[in-house]
Amino acid sequence: MIFMEILMRQMKWMLGTGLLLALALPLRPFAQEGAGDVVYVPTPQIVVEEMLRMAKVGPGDFVIDLGSGDGRMVITAAKQFGARGFGVDLDTVLLKLSNENARREGVADRARFIEQNLFETDLSQATVITSYLLPEMNEKLRPKLLNLKPGTRVVAHDYHMGEWHADEMRTLDVPEKKVGNPGKSYVYRWIVPAKIAGRWQSQIATGAAPANWEFEFEQRFQMFDGVAKNGSRKITLRVPKLEGDQLSFQFFTKPGDNSTRFEFKGTVKGDVIDGALKLGDGAAQKQLPWNAKLVQRAASPQ
Repeated sequence: MIFMEILMRQMKWMLGTGLLLALALPLRPFAQEGAGDVVYVPTPQIVVEEMLRMAKVGPGDFVIDLGSGDGRMVITAAKQFGARGFGVDLDTVLLKLSNENARREGVADRARFIEQNLFETDLSQATVITSYLLPEMNEKLRPKLLNLKPGTRVVAHDYHMGEWHADEMRTLDVPEKKVGNPGKSYVYRWIVPAKIAGRWQSQIATGAAPANWEFEFEQRFQMFDGVAKNGSRKITLRVPKLEGDQLSFQFFTKPGDNSTRFEFKGTVKGDVIDGALKLGDGAAQKQLPWNAKLVQRAASPQ
């Protein structure tokens, strides 16, 4: 069994597309669909639908499926969720089947399938990326995914992205699943984070004259921390959160005194953050416009 597992992993890697296995005749009993000389392991339909729900796919989305098999991911995204998109694969038999399935389901205008190496695919159109790839392939793809537009959702079946921890993970009971983790499927979701590591400057009108504040952010994937500086004051940020291009954090100029709480929320737009500041607490709370400008970018260890 160990030998067979190693063989399966090696063959999957050489094909470089989803969970396709070429000429793996001893593994035919595990295959659920396919034609010609290709045996492949499809994502169960219940998992497909859960992946798309976790990605919050809707009519405005463009889905790209990496290693698209029989096309069920993109076809389901189009038919059940109203999205558009395409799948890429290296197997011509499965590509023909995928396009036939799209025509049969009435979504050929919104779901198409092309022969292409997934590592060479242009992903810039995507709002959602889906895959069923081995961890080493996910990690090879990771830099490309992290350079996509902030807010792009990435959803993977069974396998993680190494040090880039998922924003959400769910476990599904899938009795019909016989390979990988029999009877279980793991679905991981990531949101591509904006790049915020560096030094940002801002003016905040909290009194008669605007106060100059500087923020220094350190970032690792979607996690960040940092400090706020005003003159000689240096204050550690509290509850920092980054989800796509949406950033928030807070601090107190007098620890424990809610009347001195600064609560920031903003949208990262390249070298600018536009948002709002809530100052204080209760009836006396003020809401002010807030923006910050990047003055020195730091490298994120991604």
